Amino acid sequence: MNLSRVIDFLFSRYCLGCGREGDFICSFCRQRLPRRDLHPYHLTGQRFIDGIYSPFFFQGIIRRAIVELKYRNLKAVSATLANLLSECLKDNSLPGEILVPVPLHPKRVRQRGYNQSFLLCRDLGRIIDLPVAGNSLFRSCHTRQQVDLSKEERRLNVAGAFSLHGEELKEKEVLLVDDVSTTGATLDSCAKVLKAGGSRKVWGLTIAQEEHETG
Repeated sequence: MNLSRVIDFLFSRYCLGCGREGDFICSFCRQRLPRRDLHPYHLTGQRFIDGIYSPFFFQGIIRRAIVELKYRNLKAVSATLANLLSECLKDNSLPGEILVPVPLHPKRVRQRGYNQSFLLCRDLGRIIDLPVAGNSLFRSCHTRQQVDLSKEERRLNVAGAFSLHGEELKEKEVLLVDDVSTTGATLDSCAKVLKAGGSRKVWGLTIAQEEHETG
């Protein structure tokens, strides 16, 4: 019995929406998720990302699940969110041949204990059988958290914050994975570095998008 099954056996899972026992998002609540059209979009100011895919809006149960994953140490919910992503990918032929998580600075990883984007990447890669490049893209500058920053402050905050190691992603079409897309500044900053390193295309893939006008 693997570790995840041991944890499931010892600790029952309850739906974050209605409290039913079984999974973090039960089948009933899945039908009520804040879905959006899964088509690639751009946000104002993006220049390097080829498009972003986000199957849900950042509200309701999806918002709660991401908050629990990101700030409250509920790492196990990553598998549920990755499963939701895989279902969307199954129904929509998205580009990409390798998964890359948006990295955290080592200081932030030590504070949080993990990188939620890597967990999503790892779990999604297992489900859809795509390789994960978890060490190629890294955060070379420790930046402020984006949550309370304006659009322009977000862009400046992550400018030059990422670097690339090795040539694993050269000539590859990359799916860059994160939890939420707000202004797209982080994804675009990562895409700039990846393309400078030779990646053919870089597509953002996030669980959710905060509601903004897209172009």
